[in-house]
Amino acid sequence: MSELEQQPGSDRAGAETSDQRRLRGARARQTIARHAADVASLEGLNGLSIGRLATDLGLSKSGVATLFGTKERLQLAAVASAREAFLDAVVRPASATPRGATRLRALTEHWISYAETPLFAGGCFWVANLADFDSRPGQVRDVLLRQHQDWLALIAGELRHAVDVGEIADLDVDLAAFQIDAMLTAANIALRLGDDDAVNKVRRVVDGFLTPHR
Repeated sequence: MSELEQQPGSDRAGAETSDQRRLRGARARQTIARHAADVASLEGLNGLSIGRLATDLGLSKSGVATLFGTKERLQLAAVASAREAFLDAVVRPASATPRGATRLRALTEHWISYAETPLFAGGCFWVANLADFDSRPGQVRDVLLRQHQDWLALIAGELRHAVDVGEIADLDVDLAAFQIDAMLTAANIALRLGDDDAVNKVRRVVDGFLTPHR
């Protein structure tokens, strides 16, 4: 068999090897990004370093550097991983419930579980990092801000729907969403400090916004 006749099989073998390498790289990237999100929930995104994560996970520093390149790209990957985990734990499960007051209560309950468990080692990832980047222009601030805006819009949207269908009394939905988010931020801090009653306070505050329309 000539070398030309052998080439197609050789190409397939090379392609399979390349695909496996990319798959391993994607899995490694996911593992590192998820661990980075845990570290950032404890020490902030500025506490991340390629060397730290390599040591934590028993990987080579050069291997982690190859996957991410810069600290900022590592931070962005941590934010993206945290966002997916938050969507899976809080937003997507609540989306199976009817819109309006019922869904807002579901979002609240899933958020409580997310913060109580907690999903991230240091509690709420967003509370741990938003304050650190609110005055730091750049891509990391931009993605954190976008997530925060999406969360506020989600809460406001459910409140608006509840008002529109007559479930609850009319109210300023944007202000109410701001207040609920502020309350959740305070509850996360309280839980980290051992205030077990914070959960009941969350439920009572949310119930106050969901007063049935009369």
